[in-house]
Amino acid sequence: MSDYRYLAGRVSSTDGVEIQTYDYGGSGPTLLMCHATGFCGPAYEPFLKALTGRFRCLAMDFRAHGRSTPPQDGHMGWGGMAADIHAVIGQYSPDAPVLAVGHSLGGGSLVLAEAARPGSLAALWTFEPILFEGSVDERTADPSFMSEGARRRRSHFDNREEVLERYAGRPPLNVLDERTLRLYVEHGFRDVDGGGVELCCTPEFEARTFEQHRNGGAQAVFEIEADVAVAVGRPGTNVADQLLELVADQRQVEVIKYSDVSHFGPLEQPEELAREAADWLSSKDR
Repeated sequence: MSDYRYLAGRVSSTDGVEIQTYDYGGSGPTLLMCHATGFCGPAYEPFLKALTGRFRCLAMDFRAHGRSTPPQDGHMGWGGMAADIHAVIGQYSPDAPVLAVGHSLGGGSLVLAEAARPGSLAALWTFEPILFEGSVDERTADPSFMSEGARRRRSHFDNREEVLERYAGRPPLNVLDERTLRLYVEHGFRDVDGGGVELCCTPEFEARTFEQHRNGGAQAVFEIEADVAVAVGRPGTNVADQLLELVADQRQVEVIKYSDVSHFGPLEQPEELAREAADWLSSKDR
């Protein structure tokens, strides 16, 4: 894992976690980007760079992802992700709410963060946020095909070029923009003593994150006062269909539909989605 020009400070969160942050610069209101499970902040660089003309853009790595450390107790409940968000906001914008963009895990965690501390976020644009019934304090694992698949992931490779060739040649990551995939491979893997590279977010921590998906977000998204947009990709996928059913006829949430991207939308068409996110967030910034 090489040095990175947008690398910023580390922030202390709960459970002994140290969160890595990234500062992409820009002018205007502060905007925080929160990534999907298994990914890391730098993978969203093309998306964020498209926003810097209108916002001061920050990103972060959630606990046990990227350059951030895992929780000391090994628990990956999403209340901890919300705490990570609060820690970053407290460091960079302690006196004013921020705008936010969240993808998948990031979107669900932003909803939980605003529910836990109302007024933390001015508005949030989310792409296929994970919003299920449940409790943010629930510590009972809820295994699924996602967690089982995560545990089977290959975690070690000879080098990053091998990773890139493998991911670019097969689903699901072959739909990613070439730049975002390369950034993920560069920053989502770390060098291993003795040779090779391995996933920063280990298969076990990724699986534990998936197992805590019943996070209370399905209730919280309709209770928070911040403006919320829920963008979804093409129908027929589990997350998109579940979200469309959840938000049907709910005026508290603005639904935005895309027919030409998958669940990885911000990583597939970063500039296109960034422009629309920017327009929406600018209209809500007060």
